[in-house]
Amino acid sequence: MGATPAFWLFMGPFLAGLVVFVYLPIAWSFVLSFNRAQNTVQPREFIGIQNYLDLLGPGPFLDSLWTFTIFAAIIVPLTFVLSLLLAVLLNQITVARAFFRSAFFLPTACSYVVASLIWKLSIFNGVRFGLANQVLSVFGVENIAWLSSVSPPWYWLVIATVRLWLQLGFYIILFLAGLQRISPELYEAAYVDGAKAGWQTFRHITLPQLRTTSVAVLLLNLVAAYQAFDEFYNLLGNSSLARPPLVYLYYTAQGNQDYGHGSAGAMILAALIVLVTLAQSRIYGFGKAET
Repeated sequence: MGATPAFWLFMGPFLAGLVVFVYLPIAWSFVLSFNRAQNTVQPREFIGIQNYLDLLGPGPFLDSLWTFTIFAAIIVPLTFVLSLLLAVLLNQITVARAFFRSAFFLPTACSYVVASLIWKLSIFNGVRFGLANQVLSVFGVENIAWLSSVSPPWYWLVIATVRLWLQLGFYIILFLAGLQRISPELYEAAYVDGAKAGWQTFRHITLPQLRTTSVAVLLLNLVAAYQAFDEFYNLLGNSSLARPPLVYLYYTAQGNQDYGHGSAGAMILAALIVLVTLAQSRIYGFGKAET
């Protein structure tokens, strides 16, 4: 059956917006990535893959990919474990359930910029009156310059905690939805067979039943880590201590007006996200029917 006029009436504006504001900029960026485009968004001089070769050589772009790797290695496992643990706890409580769920989800509605500034100016500001240093002073610990200390690199603690606070609620909701799909009869049958409540049922019933949700959480979490920008930009600016790919590309394209290298970096980053997502989907069997 062909598309009806009502279909085009409702979907037409959305599709037009998608083409104009998403696909055309991606196509234009792809064209620019093969051109020298300094101080202009017009393709002035075709230079082939030179922009890609410049970025993939030793330099700040590869360093930014290393920064992303560290950030993903910290944030993805922490988010997965904590959100699953909190979702299981929230699914079991019977008192003030709505309150606790709202309390954990509320930070998700907060702006990354606002949260980063609170972390930077109030909690981890590095002076004696900062909240973190105030708490540590009770235990006799000297003031810590959280965002400028290199050894040890305390800035990772600041970046990881603000990201966890902002995104945990979203993944808790996903796990809660998955937990509520598990039939209580599975647990009852396990108890009849002698299984004990706790780790045994969690390992053999809860975790396998959450396979699809777990894979979705890992995929979304990894993609979100690739797209990290606001917390790094507002906490560290253009510091080479921890500069993820998007911050580097922002300063390349908007700061130096070098749209050729900026577009090439965006294409490399998009290709990496697609490849990692496909590999992860294949490893974990995302999209396959549950057995």
